[in-house]
Amino acid sequence: MMTPVAECFVAFLFGSVAGLLMQRSRFCNTAALRDAIMFKTYRNTKAMLVAMMILTIGFTGFMSLGAGHPLQFDVGLNTFAGLFLFGIGMVFAGACTVSTWVKTGEGNLGALWALIFTFVGMFLFSLVWSASWWPPAPQTMTGQINAPALQLGFANAQTLGEKFGVPAIVFGLVQTVVLFGLYRGILKRERAQHAEHEKHEREHARKKAEKAAKAAAANQTA
Repeated sequence: MMTPVAECFVAFLFGSVAGLLMQRSRFCNTAALRDAIMFKTYRNTKAMLVAMMILTIGFTGFMSLGAGHPLQFDVGLNTFAGLFLFGIGMVFAGACTVSTWVKTGEGNLGALWALIFTFVGMFLFSLVWSASWWPPAPQTMTGQINAPALQLGFANAQTLGEKFGVPAIVFGLVQTVVLFGLYRGILKRERAQHAEHEKHEREHARKKAEKAAKAAAANQTA
């Protein structure tokens, strides 16, 4: 059993290593989607998909073994609306929550303001959550459509497992296969982009050589 001081030290060490890795890798969830959609680059997208595959297997595996402690939260139209608004805010901020912490640590004042208003938004959300018309999460995780409360019911693999009697790892494997399919699709697109780039490079080099040859011939004639 660790003492509170040892627990704080381990947490500090873990946070420092995680922060260093985030800073050096420049990983960003927002960039993973923004770069893929707007700039057709997929470095962060591939990293995010690999992380999701690892987490999916690990998370649902622990749940199937009975050792997991999954978070309980509602999934409904409110979730989609909130995520949409959050995504708009993160695109304006130019970073996700994780990279906002990293940029703030690097001295970026814009990221500091984004981080401050992230806390403000979380505080306002906590006030809304306690309002009576938002049903508490445990009551909405029934596995049934709950339209009056704007809840879609199926919250996660644990709920699906309880409803259908199938271990959570099965749903985790299905999700991992889908994620791996997306990863393979990105690799295929990157290979096509690379081949197209090489084709343009060869065409440019050929035109440049032809232009140089014509210039040399003109000089000899003169």
